[in-house]
Amino acid sequence: MIRKSFNEGWTVAPKKTFYAVMAGGVSSRPVRLPHDGMRDLDRDPASPSGSRSGYFPSAHLAYEKTFDVPAEWRDKTVAVEFEGVYRDAMVYVNGDFTAQRPNGYSPFSLTLDPFLRFGQRNVIRVELRAHDDSRWYTGAGIYRNTWLGVADPVHIPFGGVQVRTSDIERDLAVAAVHVEVANPLRHAVTVRVHSEIRDAAGRSTSRSSIPLTVLPGEPAIARLRHYVTHPQLWDVDEPSLYSVQAVVTDESGAQLDEAAATFGFRTVQVDPVNGLRLNGRTVKLRGGCVHHDHGPLGAAAIDRAEYRRAEILKAAGFNAVRSGHNTISPAFLDACDRVGLLVMDELADVWTESKTSHDAALTFPEWWERDIEAMIRKDFNHPSVIMYSIGNEILEVGRPLGSAWGRRIADKVRSLDASRLVTNAVNGLLAATDVLLGTSPTDEPFDINVILSKDGVSAFGASELVTRRTEETHSQADVCGINYSEARYSLDAQLFPERILVGSETFPGALDVLWELVEKHPQVIGDFAWTAWDHLGEAGVGRPVYADDADQPTGLVSPYPWLLSGAGTIDITGRRRPISYWRETVWGLRTEPYIAVHRPQFHGRQVRLTAWSWDDALESWNWAVAPGSPIIVDVYSDADEVELHLNERLLGKASVGAVKSCIARFETAYEPGTLTAVAYRDGLEVGRASLRSGQGDLRLVASIDRDQIAADGTDLAYVEIAIADESGTVANEVEALVSLRVDGAAELVGFASARPDNTEPFGSDAHTTYEGRVLAILRPTRPGRILLTAEADDLPGTSVSVTAVAEG
Repeated sequence: MIRKSFNEGWTVAPKKTFYAVMAGGVSSRPVRLPHDGMRDLDRDPASPSGSRSGYFPSAHLAYEKTFDVPAEWRDKTVAVEFEGVYRDAMVYVNGDFTAQRPNGYSPFSLTLDPFLRFGQRNVIRVELRAHDDSRWYTGAGIYRNTWLGVADPVHIPFGGVQVRTSDIERDLAVAAVHVEVANPLRHAVTVRVHSEIRDAAGRSTSRSSIPLTVLPGEPAIARLRHYVTHPQLWDVDEPSLYSVQAVVTDESGAQLDEAAATFGFRTVQVDPVNGLRLNGRTVKLRGGCVHHDHGPLGAAAIDRAEYRRAEILKAAGFNAVRSGHNTISPAFLDACDRVGLLVMDELADVWTESKTSHDAALTFPEWWERDIEAMIRKDFNHPSVIMYSIGNEILEVGRPLGSAWGRRIADKVRSLDASRLVTNAVNGLLAATDVLLGTSPTDEPFDINVILSKDGVSAFGASELVTRRTEETHSQADVCGINYSEARYSLDAQLFPERILVGSETFPGALDVLWELVEKHPQVIGDFAWTAWDHLGEAGVGRPVYADDADQPTGLVSPYPWLLSGAGTIDITGRRRPISYWRETVWGLRTEPYIAVHRPQFHGRQVRLTAWSWDDALESWNWAVAPGSPIIVDVYSDADEVELHLNERLLGKASVGAVKSCIARFETAYEPGTLTAVAYRDGLEVGRASLRSGQGDLRLVASIDRDQIAADGTDLAYVEIAIADESGTVANEVEALVSLRVDGAAELVGFASARPDNTEPFGSDAHTTYEGRVLAILRPTRPGRILLTAEADDLPGTSVSVTAVAEG
């Protein structure tokens, strides 16, 4: 079935309750999908989800779209596909109930034929709601793409082309193309199914066709075998992709339908001797977990936002991502295919036991099979997906009947896709919460994050009790996911020498210890930090707290207006935080030193860092403190020692690793000028880096990610606006309210800083800088020139332009 975007022409409004209808209804506003209807709602300190959702409220929304249905469609099949609706979606066509989907992350499609009025205008309405149903910010809306398909009654359904690759050798590979053909007619039909494979350059490499008889009401699958000579393998360094075009014709040769898919040739193997091998080469997973929101865009998964995130993650040294804790969007999988990121796609955060009041455990027992089918149908052709995770920190995994659920789920996954690995992200603490909490009543609510942040947690996860309670669960997995219990790595190498492990969730600042273990043990295939990208909700989990701060949170719950997790190695605007450069150094990917300066205004104050925190430091030598003020300078390096120079004066030399691996620390005094770090190994200079103080007048400076974008509804322009001097040095301590004006063929769809406790809405056209910066996101509305102008009081303004071009 040929898909066409169904994203335009929608409206959204609060759900019309019975009483609102009687009173005359409520007003709606036009939107383009993907769209998050929660992002622009007023945050509330009394929100039922509290800091988990970033204090966003509950939402009950209705999306509507009016569309023409020509009379000639009466003899066609008309279907619509939703890639994600959060959540409890109820779909109505012309007022009649059509379908529902409780899971907010599962794609689903429905045939509209019985509900349409041909030759007339039709209305589709999607109702959804979000209410204390998650442990993070979810958004609420039709937040992923929608598609409309119109085809002959005998047609290829959405997702009906799957490619199975096998026998991959240097000179030849096999691609078995499976094409599903549906027949809603009352009689059997015989058709011919054709398939053609093309390489990345568009050259045809193989063609095949076979006849297929399709019985009424019973889909049939045509299996066409292709042999591709000298296949270009998909790899993280060279992500080569192929495409397949499938066509269905009738007995006279007339085309009935067509569909296309992309795929790649690659092999994935695991064993305790070689670890994970991709195309025969051992690869350690430099991974990070990501939630699905896009910061200033809320949960809206616009294609360009997904691709930009994949690009930035890859540039920061990651070669793998884990979706936390839900199935990832098709757009992000497309991006991972193209940039070369390996993916662990995760099914769910709960099975049959709830973690919040109204979460997916309420529907999982009835819907789990359909959700797995949807996940695998979505993922099947993506070479980036190497592993399915069937759950995250599932509460029941330490009990026999919980293990039975795990076996049932894993078996279902393997029955649909035996080509990929299966894991389960197990937190051993949850297998023994009864022991951790004791049997006596307590007034303290159970908070797994608080327990995880305590000393000795990893050792408890390797205790005999946890070993015994999780053995059956781990035995069901091809790769055993270990959350926050690296003490298991060496233990399991002895107790279970055939067991393959992955650090499915780890503390980001512990990478120096963790990566040493990953490299030491071949059966430990990688590490996934929580998190690679900062996210909305779980507010303040990575927050550094100063002891004399009157706004000090209780445990890991940060008070309103805290919005962001703070645990990401990359902030919500896409800028790499200092910890990102440290991690790149620990991985052995970076030789240039990186200078991170602790905020001097907090010098001497006692700070409490959570297990997800990093030092409160910036890459800056531009501070509004008096000369001579004490200051701490860290230099991240893999060298032996580092010299620190200030204004060409040697301040001293420090050994790398004295305070923490890959860090040389200096206690010095602030003085404006140029700070230079020089790294030495075996007495020879191996790299240097410099920072300089600001000089002269400040102004707004705008930079745009690209000067030309597509006007097809999938693209975005990202504009970073900074307060800087003429040389480009950012005034990270200067705050200014920046106002924007957009002229031309675009709309402003997001405006934000990385301030973790921000109260300014992402949908406004004015925002205050944080650490000297803000980020604006533009979405084209038509082809043409786009001009963005930024202004702030007492600062010269700036403007930047971009051109939106039509398709083709």
